[in-house]
Amino acid sequence: MKLERKGSNKQALFERKVDDEPVEDWAFENWSDEDGVFLVKTMQSLEPVLAQELEALGGTEVQQLTRAVTCRGDLKLLYKANYQLRTALRVLIPVHAFQARDERQFYAGIRELDWSKYLGPNDTLAVTTVMNLSRFTNSQYMSLLCKDAVVDQFRERFNQRPSVNLDHPKLRIHVHIRKNRCQILLDSSGDSLHLRGYRRDQVTAPLSEVLAAGMILLSGWDGQTAFVDPMCGSGTLPIEAALIAKNKAPQFLRERFAFQHWPGYNSALFNEVVREAKEQERPVTVPIIGSDKDSRARNSSAINLMTAGLEEEIEIERRPFNQLKPPAESGILITNPPYDERLELDDSIAFYQAIGDTLKHNWSGWSAWIISANQDALKHLGLRPSRNIKLLNGALDCAYQRFDMYSGSKKNKSSEEEAS
Repeated sequence: MKLERKGSNKQALFERKVDDEPVEDWAFENWSDEDGVFLVKTMQSLEPVLAQELEALGGTEVQQLTRAVTCRGDLKLLYKANYQLRTALRVLIPVHAFQARDERQFYAGIRELDWSKYLGPNDTLAVTTVMNLSRFTNSQYMSLLCKDAVVDQFRERFNQRPSVNLDHPKLRIHVHIRKNRCQILLDSSGDSLHLRGYRRDQVTAPLSEVLAAGMILLSGWDGQTAFVDPMCGSGTLPIEAALIAKNKAPQFLRERFAFQHWPGYNSALFNEVVREAKEQERPVTVPIIGSDKDSRARNSSAINLMTAGLEEEIEIERRPFNQLKPPAESGILITNPPYDERLELDDSIAFYQAIGDTLKHNWSGWSAWIISANQDALKHLGLRPSRNIKLLNGALDCAYQRFDMYSGSKKNKSSEEEAS
């Protein structure tokens, strides 16, 4: 065994972080790929929504963690989870766990697993490592050491070795280290599941597709009332809303998942999952509107919804928010206005005051949800939130707030509800 120095400039060759996520607070156990256990990663505060999605797909023993949910299920659930979950980033399969107090024990622990079950000597791999409370200090070096252990096993057994491919490997290995406990998981998804395939064009600071879907599901919107995003940018929120209303699988455009490269891949079973998902689709019966005052944003949204094949389900307009008319007496408005961060504002206070004034004067009977990292500006909406959820948009800490626009005063509305 040859241990590389921690300062090796080879480190960056063996890891490319896609999801900047901590090691979850889950129980590290000696699970194997035969136990039917899945670890599904998500974003902050979306765990309850993801848990509901997994239960709806048939997952059992569902447990919420930090930015992740675990469950048990069969091969069909693995395929359904990748194809149909809206708030999942990736679906991981635990295959091995061991204790390691130093680099040699870690290397030996990786060698304990028979890697020929998952990989051939001519295949490719990539390794990602995340650590928490660990005596190891360099995640890239641990990824390099894991790669060395795998390829050394192949070299000794077959006189051949797999190579590294960061972009499109046959096998993505995830290493989670918490204190002295090491967990090895295989990535069944491949590219992150936030990549739906419809975003062919985008403007500044677009929302992640997973975050957009999570925001809609957190709001409780189920596709039965009108939906509006008055500052739609690239159109992510309206598109995700239309997919929910249509009950269309979010990965309908994806060409390949990592599990399709694994030994034992059941193409007939996956085709059955796709067919059943299509059979569950339904027509959209409510208005779904995206609007933006910027012509560039309007064009970007139009390109993306055409890519998604949702021209009939979504109406895209170009107009300022204060000129946009509600398409129904009631509905839900969800929007991601500029924060004065990546997209600068001349006067953020005045901008948010104008949003609040427009909501109060033009959108009575509606519920409005606004996400923003600009906490001071949110206070100048002139509205009191009925809910406040903490979310992360990229690296930005955001408040996701609900505002109920009553037709009369809130006091009068409460009296009417009590009388009914």
